[in-house]
Amino acid sequence: MDLISGLQEVTRRMLVARGVRSEMVDVGGQRLHHYELKGSGKGPTIVLVHGLGGTANGFARVFFGLAKRFERVLAVDLPGHGFSPEYCLGPTCVRGQYGMLVEYLRKVVGGPSFVVGNSLGGAMSVQLAAEHPELVCALGLVAPAGADVGHELIREVLESMDVRTAEQSRALTKRLFHRPPWVMMLFADMLRGIYSTPAVRALSADALATGEYLKPEVLKGLPMPVLFVWGGSEKLLPHQSLDFFRSHLPAHARVRVVERFGHIPQVERPDELVSELIQFANATGL
Repeated sequence: MDLISGLQEVTRRMLVARGVRSEMVDVGGQRLHHYELKGSGKGPTIVLVHGLGGTANGFARVFFGLAKRFERVLAVDLPGHGFSPEYCLGPTCVRGQYGMLVEYLRKVVGGPSFVVGNSLGGAMSVQLAAEHPELVCALGLVAPAGADVGHELIREVLESMDVRTAEQSRALTKRLFHRPPWVMMLFADMLRGIYSTPAVRALSADALATGEYLKPEVLKGLPMPVLFVWGGSEKLLPHQSLDFFRSHLPAHARVRVVERFGHIPQVERPDELVSELIQFANATGL
């Protein structure tokens, strides 16, 4: 077992020891791993969707705070991420992963939920909400990808994630956080393994080849309550992405630019992210 796998397994065991259910589920013939935590709150099921190279473990520090407000907390490992086996799914990898997310919501979640997506998971969650609004009672976007800001800017982001040296690993780590924890800098070189998996390479290549981005009319037409959270210290995605979403999200969307949030606040500032999600739920009556 390599270091990355070992750390993933340690996190999984710690969560299970605290009452989180870890299991493999069959979705459309593909085995997916997910976490489930029964909550004590009145809110709907909340589903957490990670981004490119991320895992359900990345949400580990928000599970218990969210469980106090929502009836159930779910986090899924998309194919080829975390504990879910590799499988690109279909002629275009991104669309295949999206299709698997749709089936997961239908067959495992089983009803309308508050879907919260980070990065690529945010882009897929927008598409999910637009095409299948019956599955999404509210939408949370945390530093979402998918903004149409021009192919060259997106190419630069994806190239920065193609880490092949220790120096590139440290540079990417700095871009992911407001202020990288020392332990993340110490283990920064692990990113080479995380971002060199077949799934990540296929998804990156597919994104560059297809050039598909979220359409303004898709965003404007979202009927459910929408929360958009952007980090004041966002360094991975181009700042033009914020302008794109501000311009095209529906008027009822709650837009929050939060100081000291980087690209993955669920890892760096979990309590503050939980607070943002709960405030939104309270304000919208979820």
